Amino acid sequence: MPRTPRKSEVLASSLVSSVNHALGKLLDIWHQIGIKEEMQLERMQAVKQHIEDLLNEMITEECQLKERIESSIERRKKELTSLRNELSMDPYLAEEGISILQMEKDLRLALDATLKEKNERLEELKQLQQQDEKLCAELFATPYYIPTGSIPSRSQLEELKEHVRMRSDEKKQCLEVFLKLRNEIRQYNEEIGHTPDSTLEKEALSDDEEPFCLASKNIEALQKLVNKLQLKKESVISTREALKEKVRLLWNRLHWPVEKQEQCKMNIKGSITQEVTMWEEELLRLEELKKENLKGVIGKVRQELDLYWEKCLYSTEQRSAFHPYYDDNFTEDLLNQHDEEVMKMKLLYEKNKALYDGIAKWKATWKQFMELEKKSTNPNRLVNRGGTLLKEERERSKIHKLLTKLGEELKRSIESWEKEQGCNFLIKGQRFLDYMANQWEQHKLKKEQERLTKKEDSAVLKTPMKRHAGSTTQTPLKTRKLHGVTNLTVLRAASCISLTSTCPAAVARTPIPVCKTPSKSTPPDSLQQVRLQEGKENQQTSKLNNQFSYLDFTKDLSKKTSNTSGIFNSTVNENRY
Repeated sequence: MPRTPRKSEVLASSLVSSVNHALGKLLDIWHQIGIKEEMQLERMQAVKQHIEDLLNEMITEECQLKERIESSIERRKKELTSLRNELSMDPYLAEEGISILQMEKDLRLALDATLKEKNERLEELKQLQQQDEKLCAELFATPYYIPTGSIPSRSQLEELKEHVRMRSDEKKQCLEVFLKLRNEIRQYNEEIGHTPDSTLEKEALSDDEEPFCLASKNIEALQKLVNKLQLKKESVISTREALKEKVRLLWNRLHWPVEKQEQCKMNIKGSITQEVTMWEEELLRLEELKKENLKGVIGKVRQELDLYWEKCLYSTEQRSAFHPYYDDNFTEDLLNQHDEEVMKMKLLYEKNKALYDGIAKWKATWKQFMELEKKSTNPNRLVNRGGTLLKEERERSKIHKLLTKLGEELKRSIESWEKEQGCNFLIKGQRFLDYMANQWEQHKLKKEQERLTKKEDSAVLKTPMKRHAGSTTQTPLKTRKLHGVTNLTVLRAASCISLTSTCPAAVARTPIPVCKTPSKSTPPDSLQQVRLQEGKENQQTSKLNNQFSYLDFTKDLSKKTSNTSGIFNSTVNENRY
């Protein structure tokens, strides 16, 4: 019976047939193209060389694969032998009569199984040792000894397990004594958000409720820990409040929007310690922003300082005494100096806020009073009717009373302050009580000066001109005698005319000079009424009802100005002769 060819032989035969078929096709193509035989041989040789190179390359790669497999077999044999010796296992026996590929696979699987056994033992040893070390640390006992770096045998692992069970039973007997102190520690830790950072705390707060050895010294240590946590809670609360104040100050310095401030406060939640951490992070972030904008921050601090200086009524000399204000070298130290000055001014203002508010109110009222006083001297207001003058007078009287009341209250408060402090209360570098008295004194002097000036002007304008009745000529002697009077009369009349032309309302208060002998166009009774009315005005200038009568007189007097001018011209001509 003939031998059945193997698949590889069939495939090789098929490969040869494919090559022959391909070469035949190439020859047909070359004939069709018209390639000469010499050229066909060259091309055939190139095809042959290409096929040989490809096969040789494949042979080389397969040989290299074989070598790698054989090398891997040797390496894995050595590793497996060494590892099984460490684990106290019998040597590995490979199966005979197998291919090198199958041998490599068997060795790889055996090595993986041995490594797994090693890792399991090491992991179990690690867990048992951790338990043993923890228990022995709590109970001050000696741990089970296994040489470092060695792989324990199964019997050693069983002995270690038994050792751990014994320590666990011993530990349970002391657990009840520990629970009370541990609960107290937990309570404090929850309140301040404290994470255990020492062995003592970690053991006391173990989730397994497994405390360390409860010897007397350990109980004392736990009690000290409770006291320490209580003090820490108080300290953390104080730190949190200080951080919040610093952040709030930087928010104000950086003009942080209120919406962002509220959002930040809402996000900071948790235990006290967690809040402290969050506030610290916010403070650091703001500090970085402050450093980046140091010039702007100092500028804003200076604006805040200017505000407090203004509130505290500091003079230019007092402000100039703070030299860092004028320093343009923007540094952290400069900012700190400004912060200290702001804090000093803030304390000063808050301490004396009532006084400063009272002074501000008094000054505002004084300004309003001065405006009303100035308005009362404006002659144009006499043109207005309808009770305006009466309303102004009532308002002025009301403001005057309020100003007097405020001044008396301030005087009492400031005198009390000066007595307590032992120094003068200054504004703009001047004692405020002196300043207030000077304001009233200056106002009084101004009013007195205005009264004297008005009285003097009225007396000059009221002096009558002397003239002989019914006489049109004078002797030279009488002319010389009256010459001085006539000149004076001219000056007075000129003043009257000037006043009349520049301020119509002044005519109502200032009479026009006339001669004793009236002209035909000016009746004596009318002139007499003018003088009587003017005398009443000088005596009752503070009464508004009389001022209304002046307006009526103004109309009547304006009609008679031309007649008075005629008298003045007649007097001048008479003196010329």
